[in-house]
Amino acid sequence: MAHGQKKRRKRSLEGLITVEGRNLSWKLLSEPQWTTEDGYRGLCISVRTDNTSRRELVLEYPMPAKTTGNGMPQLPQRPKFSATSVEDGVRQAIVAGWEPESRGKAFVFKMV
Repeated sequence: MAHGQKKRRKRSLEGLITVEGRNLSWKLLSEPQWTTEDGYRGLCISVRTDNTSRRELVLEYPMPAKTTGNGMPQLPQRPKFSATSVEDGVRQAIVAGWEPESRGKAFVFKMV
């Protein structure tokens, strides 16, 4: 971080949605970032049922396709998303095999 720059506070975004008759809560897990393990990772959102012992869904959005002048991806500071886009992601994850009432490790669904 350059001298004199203030560290940006993490957004605290969360909400409640209903998909296919299920009440679900969602919250922002992480902003787009560079990781040494996976390279660039997009925005991640956690989705859970009322019963927290059930299987969590992690919606992972792709990095934007914008690039800077040197060909590196341009990191958006704070991508926009809405409860409607989270609902759409949950529906796609259910079709792909996420079962909200099952148990087990988190189901990571990469959005396209």
